[in-house]
Amino acid sequence: MNTRRGPTRRRGARLALLTAALAAIGLVAIVATRLASGDDPQAGDQRQPRLGNWGEPGVSHVHGLGVNPADGSLVVATHLGSFRIPPESNEATRIGASFQDTMGFTVAGPDHFLGSGHPDLQGAQAGQPSQLGLIESVDGGHTWRSLSLSGEVDFHGLVVAHDRVYGWDSGTGRFMVSADRATWETRSTINLFGFAVDPRDADHILGAAPDALTESTDGGRTWAVTDGPAVVTITWDADAGLWAADASRTLWHHTSAWQKAGTLPGEPQALLATPQGIYAAVHDENQVTSIHQSTDSGRSWNLRYRDSQP
Repeated sequence: MNTRRGPTRRRGARLALLTAALAAIGLVAIVATRLASGDDPQAGDQRQPRLGNWGEPGVSHVHGLGVNPADGSLVVATHLGSFRIPPESNEATRIGASFQDTMGFTVAGPDHFLGSGHPDLQGAQAGQPSQLGLIESVDGGHTWRSLSLSGEVDFHGLVVAHDRVYGWDSGTGRFMVSADRATWETRSTINLFGFAVDPRDADHILGAAPDALTESTDGGRTWAVTDGPAVVTITWDADAGLWAADASRTLWHHTSAWQKAGTLPGEPQALLATPQGIYAAVHDENQVTSIHQSTDSGRSWNLRYRDSQP
């Protein structure tokens, strides 16, 4: 089944992503303005940081989702730090005191996360480069350390699978793979919104390209357009299966072919498939971010968290 959009739909998809990106950039600009005026986000109680006198900004814009095997909590990586939502709670609590812009986020094991992105104010003042390369946390996201490519790469996509790390660098479009998290092989250059690695085949990768679904069968060295929807986020779990969402909020599921599974409760920011259900971070028409969980394959959604403001 080929559901590629025509030119108008493709422009709509790009516009939706641009809107989300501008919204996130705008929020960072607001933070920068407050900092310039003397409002330090790291001032006050380090267990619950505040931004001057205007309060905790909330989740704001989501780059990645993951479930921590250590406690089953949902970890939310955002433009302004990382958050934790416990299994039986609908409250998101900031992890640590950092406002680091954590991108390319993925869970590698219990309390073990990998990411990329950009430093917060304290990190920049301490000399961290604007592009963090591959970074690692082994304490559930409270602290991070550099592993490789510091100052060189801004991974907007990371996947840990088959004893390797797969990454896509937003700055150069390089699709890269590492077996030791220190040295990297550049396998191709491609424009992607996101990608997913087949849990059963290290060489089989699906990519969400701007105009079509694309596929690699040689570990990301070459790519070809494949049948399926043009999506903006994609996730693949060995038990939960292959899922994706497009810019028009349609949730897709692949078994023997791609099928529409439901409708997201907002425009997608991030998607995660797990045996416990599908998680979706979305924003509404007012650019308010919320996180939802579906336990019935996308037919209905339970609200897990919602920001109080755009």
